[in-house]
This record gives sequence, structure tokens and C-alpha cells, in this order.
Amino acid sequence: MVINTNIAAETSATMLENSSAKLATSLERLSSGSRIVTAADDPAGLAVSMQFTAQSGEITAAEGNVTNATSYTQTQDGYLQQISNALNRMSELAVSAQDATISNSDRSMYNGEFQQLGSYIANVAGKDFNGVSLFDSTAKTVTIDNNASTWTMGTVDMTTAAYTNAENAAVSSMASASAALGDVNTAISQLATDRATVGANESRLNYTSSQLATEKTNVDAANSAISDVDVAQESTNYARMNILVQSGTAMLAQANVLPQSVLKLIGV
Repeated sequence: MVINTNIAAETSATMLENSSAKLATSLERLSSGSRIVTAADDPAGLAVSMQFTAQSGEITAAEGNVTNATSYTQTQDGYLQQISNALNRMSELAVSAQDATISNSDRSMYNGEFQQLGSYIANVAGKDFNGVSLFDSTAKTVTIDNNASTWTMGTVDMTTAAYTNAENAAVSSMASASAALGDVNTAISQLATDRATVGANESRLNYTSSQLATEKTNVDAANSAISDVDVAQESTNYARMNILVQSGTAMLAQANVLPQSVLKLIGV
């Protein structure tokens, strides 16, 4: 038995230090909700988690792109629906203006409304969405995933003759009304094609949005399995470390008392 070197106390102190460090780590994990508090906790897991985190953010950005593109197509379709109503009314006016029992003076009243509706369609052709033209021939390319893949929406160009001829037509006479009806019917046919294009664009974007939402959920789940703490498991570990710290503290106190037994050998 020696006095100067208390091996039992040193061993107890080392074990207490280890238990205290593990207890502190457990507290950090439970308070942060993260299994990886420092890079040393799981270097490889941290690297993979960082990649998943970046991928999740990129998917979120792609979801924003698709959502904005969907709003763009919905705005297009809203305008086109109103144009459809206007063209339908213009076709009615063109037929009414061909009534042989009315005079050109009467037709001028039909023509007044016809011209206003044509002006409305021409005005819509110049509308934009956040500064981006809704109805021109410029292709709109959307980034649809985190790999920077792109998809080009079908365009709707309202500057074509199919629309401008109807906008500039008149029903002020029998002859002009007959010609106007042909122009309006051509515009209606073109509008049907354009609305189908917009509908197809929106359908594609909806599918893409659903795919991105599913992908993001799976990426976040994979990241969670690596980086998030299992509270039930960590609580059990915390309780175990807490007991070890308390018992280690008690044993260290006992180890520090052992050298006093030497006094019995020297009769003190």
C-alpha cells in the first residue's frame, strides 16, 4: 500500500471524466435534437447529412420554380377564358349584323360593341406576369429539379393573324359582318388550341410538383435517420450516464479515503 500514488483514485477519476463527457454529449443531443452535434460525433454521417441538406434545399427551390410556372399558366388560362367569352359574343354580333331586316345604322350599334371586344382582346395580348409576357412567341424554360434539368412550356402567341384579324374586323355592313364571322371563327379555333396548350403545360407542372414533393420527403427522411437524435434511445443513454457519473463521483471519494488506512499500519 502506497501514499504518494493513488492508482485507484486516478482510475476512478479517468472513468468519471469519460462518463461526464458522455453525459454532456447526451445533454447536447437531447437539447439540440441532433445526433451529430460536432463533426467528431460521426464524420462520415455528417458529410452525407450535409449533402442531403443541400439536396433538400435545391429541391425546395425547384418546387418554387414549378409553383411560379403553374401560377403563370393559371393566369394565362384565366385571361384566355375571358377571351373565349369575348369571341363568342363577337361571333353572335357578326351573325346578328347579317340580318337583312336591319339597316347599317343599326349595324353601327352592333359594331360599337364588336370593336370594344376586339380592343379588349388586343389589350390582353400585351399582359405580363411579373414582367414576363403572357402571350408572345418566346419560349419559357423552367428548371424542374435539383439537377438543373429544364422543361420548356408550350407558348401562346396572341400576336398572330388568327387573333389580330378578328380584333381589327368590323360588322358595320353585311359584307364586313360576313368576313368578320370568318375571322372570329378562326380566332376561336386558335384559342381552343392555345387553351389546350396551356392546360397541357399546367398538367405537366402539377405532376412535376407532386414528384418533387415526394422526392423532398424521402430526402428529408434519409437525412433525419442520420442527423436527428432518437429521443427515446438517447434518454435511456442519458439516464445510464447520469447514474455512472453519480456512482463514479462516490467511488472517487472512496478512493481518496483509502490512503488514510495507512495510518492504522503506523499506529496513528
